[in-house]
Amino acid sequence: MTDEVGEPGESGDAGRFTAVYDACRQRVWAYAVSRVGRQAADEVVSETFTVAWRRLGEMPEPALPWLIGVARNVMRDRYREEARRAAFTAELRGWESGLERSAERDFAEGVAERLAVLRAMAALTEGDREILILVAWQGLSPREAARVVGCTAATLRVRLHRARKRLMQAVEGTPYEAAVPAPSRAGIVSREMS
Repeated sequence: MTDEVGEPGESGDAGRFTAVYDACRQRVWAYAVSRVGRQAADEVVSETFTVAWRRLGEMPEPALPWLIGVARNVMRDRYREEARRAAFTAELRGWESGLERSAERDFAEGVAERLAVLRAMAALTEGDREILILVAWQGLSPREAARVVGCTAATLRVRLHRARKRLMQAVEGTPYEAAVPAPSRAGIVSREMS
């Protein structure tokens, strides 16, 4: 097999790869954990950096959005939607039980807020969760997140705005559609599109 890992084309390739790996590994791992859970995250990161090594010449600067896009594709190829959802639910249950135990030790208010946000995140669609994770948890700009998701920056900003609204409604316990009357939704859409 000609694409095997382990034979850098030039000594500079190994140095560049090592620098990118050191700078981005933790953030790619955190992204993978947020999508598929801790058990599968190490495999996703390993496959992501294998692809990065093989396509080192195609890797743009900055490399993080590209690497997260590769990780996203690795996950899409390896895991069906149900498997990702099950892993996220299992991870959430672990967080909830830990937070509920913490709440019993009198950290009630802060823990309750975090628990409400986690439950609200679990109630969102996969697309909304992904955009919020990329921007809020991974710290990507809307332009970088748009590259990961495969849309324009303007489209991502609209989707991000809507996802944030739905998250706030979920945290408050009010369904998004019920909270915004029909005429107002049309106004919101027209304002978001301008």
